[in-house]
Amino acid sequence: MILWHNPRCSKSREALALLEARGAQVVVRRYLEDAPGADELRGLRALLGVPVIEMMRPKEAAFKEMGLSKDADDETLLAAMAQEPKLIERPVLIAGRKAVIGRPPERVLELL
Repeated sequence: MILWHNPRCSKSREALALLEARGAQVVVRRYLEDAPGADELRGLRALLGVPVIEMMRPKEAAFKEMGLSKDADDETLLAAMAQEPKLIERPVLIAGRKAVIGRPPERVLELL
């Protein structure tokens, strides 16, 4: 399992703690430092099965600064997340051909 993690985020820390408490073998990816590209984000969207906008943090200042809107097309939103990874909703747990956004953090347990 791979957890896209931001250690400064309490929800992300909580998700990691939940997984570790259950003995899950988790590879932590600090996605702000090891940012995914647009192709990888497209693949994640397919695993999540959600609209691209649901993968984003529209309340981040960068969302407005980049001139984005919730009605923007998927490619624009994917490119924005690739350029500015703090726009990616966190945490994200990927397990094989499934993924889940850990909001609330307990959602990550669905993949155990």
